[in-house]
Amino acid sequence: MTKNTFDIIILIGRPASGKSEIIAHLKDCQDDKRCDNYHVGKLDFLDDFPMLWAWFEEDYILEEILKKPRLHTDSEGYFKDGYLWHLLIERFNIEYPKRLRAENYHDEHTLIIEFSRGSEHGGYTEALQHLSEDILKRAAILYVNVPFEESLRKNRRRFNPDRPDSILEHGLPDEKLERLYKEDDWSEFSKSNPEFITIHGVDLPYAVFENEDDVTTDTPTLLAERLEEALTKLWGLKKS
Repeated sequence: MTKNTFDIIILIGRPASGKSEIIAHLKDCQDDKRCDNYHVGKLDFLDDFPMLWAWFEEDYILEEILKKPRLHTDSEGYFKDGYLWHLLIERFNIEYPKRLRAENYHDEHTLIIEFSRGSEHGGYTEALQHLSEDILKRAAILYVNVPFEESLRKNRRRFNPDRPDSILEHGLPDEKLERLYKEDDWSEFSKSNPEFITIHGVDLPYAVFENEDDVTTDTPTLLAERLEEALTKLWGLKKS
């Protein structure tokens, strides 16, 4: 039987661009519909936000309870060193082989690797260089495109101060979002080829999910149509 699903989708875009809503939609789909319409199998995830949040919690414990120096971030919540952004990506390379311990993992599963990167800390140009060849050769990229103003609006809207660790309800202060994510290098990074980017000699197909009109909020039919269009295109590129 010919395999009809992605092994790995790298899902990227600005914070609050709609990535989490796309994942929520895929989770809500029946397995057969998710496979037929989106070429996505049983879902599995790697997301750097839980890792990042754990660092914030550790730094709080160190400073406030143990009265020791913070390890990862300064008192304003910015990383002490820029290379820590790359460390988060390298963590994916450690976690992914653990998934492969399951027999025939990709016969059933599509792994979604989700993160955001702004130009201020190297952008996608640097971040994607840190993915392992094992990930790159199996992956395709879906970039969710929104302008910074839309990212800012939705970041404000979704933030729930009672659940700052939530995937769907976390947010950033305006000034931090602007510093870290206002500048996005995806357009420049991908402009040389409308279908593929090359990283460490591996050609990764990509597609862009346009979301300036916010189809990922309260318009499930439009979300489904646009996602199917983008992933159908991406699947064609991956199989070419």
